[in-house]
Amino acid sequence: MAFGGFNNGDSRPLQSEINMVPLIDVMLVLLIVFMITAPLLTHSVKIDLPQASSQPNEEKPETVSLAINGEGQLFWNNEPLDEVALPLRLQAAAEQKPQPELHLRADRETRYQKLAEVMSQAREAGIEKMGFITLPESAPAE
Repeated sequence: MAFGGFNNGDSRPLQSEINMVPLIDVMLVLLIVFMITAPLLTHSVKIDLPQASSQPNEEKPETVSLAINGEGQLFWNNEPLDEVALPLRLQAAAEQKPQPELHLRADRETRYQKLAEVMSQAREAGIEKMGFITLPESAPAE
């Protein structure tokens, strides 16, 4: 035996090295298994797939620009709008399919109260998408 025994009659010293033969045997068996299965995993079947030339039909909803100047006057797509006609226009826009997106533009001097009232009217009419249009800050003059 390679390791030695526990009896006192054996005069051979104990062996402190690991027996590598079983480890090498397992490694060679695994190598052979992987060599056989690896080509099977990369094998592909050629199939002629049909070609489709149609593009998805995406209907982009129109956008409605609602502007409020510093005096509180309303503009629907750059046309002046009376405050009485605003709920009717918002209701008509909410009933369209697909529903247009409402872009709000407000002057710096516009009172927040007026802006909040317009947003509330839009929500009551059923407008689901609403966005704010702002101007980017210009670069400082040199």
